[in-house]
Amino acid sequence: MPLMSIPNLVIIIIAIALLFEFINGFHDTANAVATSISTKSLEPFQAIIISAIFNLIGALSGTAVAVTIAKGFAAPDLATPIVILSALLSAITWNIVTWIFGIPSSSSHALIGGLIGSIIYNNNIHSVNYVAIMHKVIIPMIVSPLLGFIVAGTIALSLNKFLHNNKEPRKTNNLIREFQVVSTAFLSFSHGANDAQKTMGIITLTLFHFNLISDIAVPKWVILLCAICMASGTFAGGIRIIKTLSTRVAKLKPSSGFAAEISSATLLFIGAKLGMPLSTTHAVSGSIMGAGTSHSLNINTNVIKNMVIAWVLTLPICGIISFIYLHILHWLL
Repeated sequence: MPLMSIPNLVIIIIAIALLFEFINGFHDTANAVATSISTKSLEPFQAIIISAIFNLIGALSGTAVAVTIAKGFAAPDLATPIVILSALLSAITWNIVTWIFGIPSSSSHALIGGLIGSIIYNNNIHSVNYVAIMHKVIIPMIVSPLLGFIVAGTIALSLNKFLHNNKEPRKTNNLIREFQVVSTAFLSFSHGANDAQKTMGIITLTLFHFNLISDIAVPKWVILLCAICMASGTFAGGIRIIKTLSTRVAKLKPSSGFAAEISSATLLFIGAKLGMPLSTTHAVSGSIMGAGTSHSLNINTNVIKNMVIAWVLTLPICGIISFIYLHILHWLL
Protein backbone atom coordinates (compact mmCIF):
# COMPACT_ATOMS: atom_id res chain seq x y z
CA MET A 1 0.00 0.00 0.00
CA PRO A 2 1.49 3.46 -0.90
CA LEU A 3 2.87 5.38 2.05
CA MET A 4 0.56 8.39 1.57
CA SER A 5 -2.54 6.20 1.94
CA ILE A 6 -1.49 4.99 5.38
CA PRO A 7 -3.06 7.01 8.22
CA ASN A 8 -0.65 9.43 9.90
CA LEU A 9 -1.21 7.77 13.27
CA VAL A 10 0.05 4.46 11.88
CA ILE A 11 3.26 6.13 10.71
CA ILE A 12 3.73 7.74 14.13
CA ILE A 13 3.21 4.43 15.96
CA ILE A 14 5.57 2.56 13.65
CA ALA A 15 8.21 5.29 14.06
CA ILE A 16 7.97 5.14 17.87
CA ALA A 17 8.02 1.33 17.75
CA LEU A 18 11.21 1.39 15.70
CA LEU A 19 12.68 3.91 18.14
CA PHE A 20 11.91 1.44 20.93
CA GLU A 21 13.60 -1.31 18.89
CA PHE A 22 16.69 0.86 18.49
CA ILE A 23 16.75 1.64 22.22
CA ASN A 24 16.18 -2.05 22.97
CA GLY A 25 19.28 -2.93 20.96
CA PHE A 26 21.22 -0.08 22.58
CA HIS A 27 20.02 -0.99 26.07
CA ASP A 28 20.60 -4.75 25.72
CA THR A 29 23.98 -4.73 23.94
CA ALA A 30 25.60 -5.52 27.27
CA ASN A 31 23.69 -8.77 27.56
CA ALA A 32 25.43 -10.20 24.51
CA VAL A 33 28.94 -8.78 24.88
CA ALA A 34 29.60 -8.23 28.58
CA THR A 35 31.15 -11.63 29.29
CA SER A 36 33.45 -11.68 26.26
CA ILE A 37 34.68 -8.19 27.20
CA SER A 38 35.07 -9.17 30.85
CA THR A 39 37.27 -12.16 29.97
CA LYS A 40 39.21 -10.10 27.39
CA SER A 41 38.27 -12.54 24.65
CA LEU A 42 37.16 -9.57 22.56
CA GLU A 43 37.77 -5.85 22.58
CA PRO A 44 34.57 -3.83 23.16
CA PHE A 45 34.34 -2.61 19.55
CA GLN A 46 34.94 -6.11 18.14
CA ALA A 47 32.28 -7.58 20.44
CA ILE A 48 29.73 -4.93 19.51
CA ILE A 49 30.31 -5.42 15.76
CA ILE A 50 29.84 -9.20 16.08
CA SER A 51 26.78 -8.68 18.26
CA ALA A 52 25.15 -6.24 15.80
CA ILE A 53 25.64 -8.58 12.83
CA PHE A 54 24.22 -11.63 14.58
CA ASN A 55 21.40 -9.61 16.16
CA LEU A 56 20.36 -8.75 12.61
CA ILE A 57 20.50 -12.38 11.47
CA GLY A 58 18.63 -13.59 14.57
CA ALA A 59 15.88 -11.03 14.11
CA LEU A 60 15.18 -12.44 10.65
CA SER A 61 14.84 -16.03 11.92
CA GLY A 62 11.19 -16.29 13.02
CA THR A 63 8.00 -14.66 14.33
CA ALA A 64 6.63 -16.97 17.06
CA VAL A 65 7.31 -14.43 19.83
CA ALA A 66 5.79 -11.62 17.72
CA VAL A 67 2.54 -13.57 17.42
CA THR A 68 2.49 -14.10 21.21
CA ILE A 69 2.85 -10.34 21.78
CA ALA A 70 0.18 -9.56 19.17
CA LYS A 71 -2.54 -11.92 20.36
CA GLY A 72 -1.28 -14.08 23.22
CA PHE A 73 -2.18 -11.81 26.15
CA ALA A 74 -5.42 -10.19 24.96
CA ALA A 75 -7.74 -10.01 21.98
CA PRO A 76 -5.98 -8.07 19.18
CA ASP A 77 -8.89 -5.62 18.77
CA LEU A 78 -8.32 -4.35 22.35
CA ALA A 79 -4.90 -3.00 21.37
CA THR A 80 -6.10 0.36 20.06
CA PRO A 81 -3.59 2.95 18.78
CA ILE A 82 -3.68 4.81 22.11
CA VAL A 83 -3.07 1.56 24.01
CA ILE A 84 -0.10 0.70 21.78
CA LEU A 85 1.37 4.20 22.01
CA SER A 86 1.05 4.18 25.81
CA ALA A 87 2.81 0.81 26.01
CA LEU A 88 5.66 1.93 23.76
CA LEU A 89 6.19 5.24 25.56
CA SER A 90 6.20 3.57 28.99
CA ALA A 91 8.75 0.98 27.83
CA ILE A 92 10.99 3.66 26.28
CA THR A 93 10.78 5.74 29.46
CA TRP A 94 11.74 2.77 31.67
CA ASN A 95 14.60 1.78 29.35
CA ILE A 96 16.05 5.29 29.44
CA VAL A 97 15.75 5.57 33.24
CA THR A 98 17.43 2.20 33.84
CA TRP A 99 20.11 2.98 31.24
CA ILE A 100 20.95 6.25 33.05
CA PHE A 101 21.46 4.35 36.30
CA GLY A 102 23.23 1.43 34.60
CA ILE A 103 20.63 -1.12 35.77
CA PRO A 104 20.22 -4.19 33.51
CA SER A 105 16.42 -4.26 33.43
CA SER A 106 14.28 -6.10 30.88
CA SER A 107 13.17 -4.26 27.74
CA SER A 108 10.84 -7.18 27.01
CA HIS A 109 9.06 -6.94 30.34
CA ALA A 110 8.92 -3.16 30.06
CA LEU A 111 6.98 -3.47 26.80
CA ILE A 112 4.79 -6.33 28.05
CA GLY A 113 4.04 -4.50 31.32
CA GLY A 114 3.12 -1.36 29.41
CA LEU A 115 0.91 -3.25 26.96
CA ILE A 116 -0.93 -5.26 29.63
CA GLY A 117 -1.34 -2.19 31.84
CA SER A 118 -2.72 0.01 29.08
CA ILE A 119 -5.15 -2.70 27.91
CA ILE A 120 -6.48 -3.13 31.47
CA TYR A 121 -6.80 0.62 32.07
CA ASN A 122 -8.47 1.19 28.70
CA ASN A 123 -10.93 -1.70 29.16
CA ASN A 124 -11.22 -3.64 32.43
CA ILE A 125 -9.30 -6.03 34.66
CA HIS A 126 -10.81 -9.07 32.90
CA SER A 127 -9.62 -8.03 29.43
CA VAL A 128 -6.27 -9.83 29.54
CA ASN A 129 -5.40 -13.54 29.57
CA TYR A 130 -3.82 -14.07 32.99
CA VAL A 131 -3.10 -17.75 32.33
CA ALA A 132 -1.00 -16.82 29.29
CA ILE A 133 0.73 -14.06 31.27
CA MET A 134 1.58 -16.54 34.02
CA HIS A 135 2.84 -19.25 31.65
CA LYS A 136 4.70 -17.05 29.17
CA VAL A 137 5.91 -14.15 31.34
CA ILE A 138 5.83 -14.67 35.12
CA ILE A 139 7.02 -18.30 35.31
CA PRO A 140 9.78 -17.78 32.69
CA MET A 141 10.82 -14.59 34.55
CA ILE A 142 11.52 -16.74 37.64
CA VAL A 143 12.74 -19.90 35.93
CA SER A 144 15.05 -18.48 33.23
CA PRO A 145 17.64 -16.89 35.58
CA LEU A 146 17.54 -19.99 37.80
CA LEU A 147 18.06 -22.30 34.83
CA GLY A 148 20.77 -19.99 33.54
CA PHE A 149 22.48 -20.12 36.94
CA ILE A 150 22.37 -23.94 37.10
CA VAL A 151 23.32 -24.66 33.49
CA ALA A 152 26.11 -22.07 33.34
CA GLY A 153 27.47 -23.19 36.71
CA THR A 154 27.50 -26.83 35.61
CA ILE A 155 29.26 -26.07 32.32
CA ALA A 156 31.79 -23.81 34.02
CA LEU A 157 32.56 -26.38 36.73
CA SER A 158 33.16 -29.04 34.08
CA LEU A 159 35.47 -26.75 32.11
CA ASN A 160 37.35 -25.69 35.24
CA LYS A 161 37.89 -29.34 36.20
CA PHE A 162 39.18 -30.07 32.71
CA LEU A 163 41.53 -27.08 32.83
CA HIS A 164 42.79 -28.09 36.28
CA ASN A 165 43.81 -31.54 34.97
CA ASN A 166 45.16 -30.16 31.71
CA LYS A 167 48.93 -30.00 31.23
CA GLU A 168 48.73 -26.86 29.12
CA PRO A 169 46.05 -24.69 30.82
CA ARG A 170 47.22 -21.44 29.23
CA LYS A 171 46.96 -22.86 25.71
CA THR A 172 43.54 -24.31 26.50
CA ASN A 173 42.40 -21.00 28.00
CA ASN A 174 43.37 -19.22 24.79
CA LEU A 175 41.38 -21.81 22.83
CA ILE A 176 38.34 -21.17 25.04
CA ARG A 177 38.71 -17.44 24.33
CA GLU A 178 38.42 -18.27 20.63
CA PHE A 179 35.36 -20.41 21.33
CA GLN A 180 33.89 -17.47 23.18
CA VAL A 181 33.75 -15.53 19.92
CA VAL A 182 31.35 -18.24 18.69
CA SER A 183 29.32 -18.18 21.91
CA THR A 184 29.05 -14.37 21.70
CA ALA A 185 27.71 -14.71 18.15
CA PHE A 186 25.23 -17.41 19.26
CA LEU A 187 24.01 -15.27 22.18
CA SER A 188 23.60 -12.25 19.88
CA PHE A 189 21.66 -14.38 17.38
CA SER A 190 19.36 -15.66 20.14
CA HIS A 191 18.91 -12.14 21.52
CA GLY A 192 17.85 -10.88 18.09
CA ALA A 193 15.58 -13.89 17.57
CA ASN A 194 13.73 -13.22 20.84
CA ASP A 195 13.87 -9.49 21.52
CA ALA A 196 13.39 -8.04 18.04
CA GLN A 197 10.11 -9.88 17.69
CA LYS A 198 8.38 -7.93 20.46
CA THR A 199 8.35 -4.79 18.32
CA MET A 200 7.30 -6.84 15.28
CA GLY A 201 4.24 -7.90 17.29
CA ILE A 202 3.42 -4.29 18.22
CA ILE A 203 3.65 -3.07 14.61
CA THR A 204 1.59 -6.05 13.43
CA LEU A 205 -1.11 -5.17 15.98
CA THR A 206 -1.18 -1.61 14.64
CA LEU A 207 -1.50 -2.73 11.02
CA PHE A 208 -4.26 -5.17 12.01
CA HIS A 209 -6.21 -2.50 13.89
CA PHE A 210 -6.20 -0.23 10.83
CA ASN A 211 -7.20 -3.14 8.54
CA LEU A 212 -3.91 -2.91 6.65
CA ILE A 213 -3.45 -6.65 7.14
CA SER A 214 -6.21 -9.25 7.38
CA ASP A 215 -4.75 -11.48 10.12
CA ILE A 216 -2.01 -11.58 12.76
CA ALA A 217 0.90 -12.47 10.50
CA VAL A 218 4.07 -10.36 10.53
CA PRO A 219 4.77 -8.77 7.11
CA LYS A 220 8.28 -9.31 5.73
CA TRP A 221 9.00 -5.57 5.57
CA VAL A 222 8.21 -5.29 9.30
CA ILE A 223 10.65 -8.12 10.08
CA LEU A 224 13.37 -6.41 8.04
CA LEU A 225 12.81 -2.94 9.54
CA CYS A 226 12.87 -4.28 13.10
CA ALA A 227 15.99 -6.34 12.41
CA ILE A 228 17.83 -3.29 11.06
CA CYS A 229 16.76 -1.07 13.99
CA MET A 230 17.75 -3.71 16.55
CA ALA A 231 21.18 -4.16 14.93
CA SER A 232 21.69 -0.39 14.68
CA GLY A 233 20.91 0.06 18.36
CA THR A 234 23.26 -2.77 19.25
CA PHE A 235 26.02 -1.14 17.21
CA ALA A 236 25.47 2.11 19.13
CA GLY A 237 26.24 0.15 22.30
CA GLY A 238 25.41 0.57 25.97
CA ILE A 239 28.68 1.11 27.82
CA ARG A 240 27.07 1.87 31.20
CA ILE A 241 25.27 -1.47 31.40
CA ILE A 242 28.24 -3.33 29.87
CA LYS A 243 30.27 -2.14 32.86
CA THR A 244 27.68 -3.44 35.32
CA LEU A 245 27.42 -6.90 33.78
CA SER A 246 31.07 -7.33 32.79
CA THR A 247 32.76 -6.19 35.99
CA ARG A 248 30.32 -5.55 38.85
CA VAL A 249 28.19 -8.72 38.99
CA ALA A 250 31.03 -11.27 39.04
CA LYS A 251 34.60 -11.56 37.80
CA LEU A 252 34.73 -14.21 35.09
CA LYS A 253 37.42 -16.39 33.57
CA PRO A 254 37.25 -17.34 29.87
CA SER A 255 35.78 -20.75 30.77
CA SER A 256 33.02 -19.23 32.94
CA GLY A 257 32.34 -16.50 30.36
CA PHE A 258 31.91 -19.13 27.66
CA ALA A 259 29.61 -21.12 29.96
CA ALA A 260 27.47 -18.06 30.72
CA GLU A 261 27.03 -17.22 27.04
CA ILE A 262 26.21 -20.76 25.91
CA SER A 263 23.71 -21.18 28.76
CA SER A 264 21.82 -17.93 28.19
CA ALA A 265 21.93 -18.22 24.37
CA THR A 266 20.40 -21.71 24.51
CA LEU A 267 17.60 -20.55 26.83
CA LEU A 268 16.76 -17.60 24.57
CA PHE A 269 16.88 -19.71 21.42
CA ILE A 270 14.46 -22.26 22.89
CA GLY A 271 12.20 -19.43 24.11
CA ALA A 272 12.11 -17.88 20.63
CA LYS A 273 11.10 -21.18 19.06
CA LEU A 274 8.36 -21.74 21.68
CA GLY A 275 6.99 -18.20 21.31
CA MET A 276 8.02 -17.19 24.85
CA PRO A 277 9.10 -13.53 25.14
CA LEU A 278 11.98 -14.27 27.52
CA SER A 279 14.04 -11.53 29.08
CA THR A 280 17.59 -11.56 27.73
CA THR A 281 18.69 -9.61 30.81
CA HIS A 282 17.32 -12.24 33.19
CA ALA A 283 18.82 -15.18 31.30
CA VAL A 284 22.24 -13.55 30.92
CA SER A 285 22.43 -12.21 34.48
CA GLY A 286 21.46 -15.59 35.97
CA SER A 287 24.04 -17.32 33.79
CA ILE A 288 26.78 -14.86 34.76
CA MET A 289 26.02 -15.43 38.45
CA GLY A 290 26.08 -19.22 38.01
CA ALA A 291 29.30 -19.15 36.01
CA GLY A 292 30.88 -16.75 38.51
CA THR A 293 30.21 -19.02 41.48
CA SER A 294 31.90 -21.95 39.71
CA HIS A 295 35.37 -20.67 40.54
CA SER A 296 34.74 -18.35 43.48
CA LEU A 297 32.07 -16.76 45.64
CA ASN A 298 33.12 -13.31 44.43
CA ILE A 299 29.58 -12.20 43.63
CA ASN A 300 28.51 -8.61 44.24
CA THR A 301 25.32 -9.13 46.24
CA ASN A 302 24.46 -5.41 46.32
CA VAL A 303 24.44 -5.19 42.53
CA ILE A 304 22.41 -8.40 42.30
CA LYS A 305 19.90 -7.08 44.84
CA ASN A 306 19.39 -3.89 42.81
CA MET A 307 18.98 -5.92 39.63
CA VAL A 308 16.37 -8.22 41.16
CA ILE A 309 14.43 -5.25 42.53
CA ALA A 310 14.41 -3.74 39.01
CA TRP A 311 13.23 -7.08 37.57
CA VAL A 312 10.33 -7.32 40.02
CA LEU A 313 9.30 -3.69 39.58
CA THR A 314 9.50 -3.52 35.77
CA LEU A 315 6.10 -5.05 34.96
CA PRO A 316 3.99 -3.08 37.51
CA ILE A 317 5.89 0.21 37.09
CA CYS A 318 5.60 0.11 33.30
CA GLY A 319 1.91 -0.68 33.73
CA ILE A 320 1.52 2.44 35.87
CA ILE A 321 3.58 4.59 33.48
CA SER A 322 1.41 3.41 30.59
CA PHE A 323 -1.67 4.45 32.60
CA ILE A 324 -0.26 7.97 32.85
CA TYR A 325 0.54 8.10 29.14
CA LEU A 326 -2.90 6.69 28.36
CA HIS A 327 -4.59 9.61 30.13
CA ILE A 328 -2.30 12.14 28.45
CA LEU A 329 -2.98 10.66 25.00
CA HIS A 330 -6.73 10.54 25.61
CA TRP A 331 -6.56 14.24 26.46
CA LEU A 332 -4.41 15.09 23.43
CA LEU A 333 -6.22 12.92 20.88
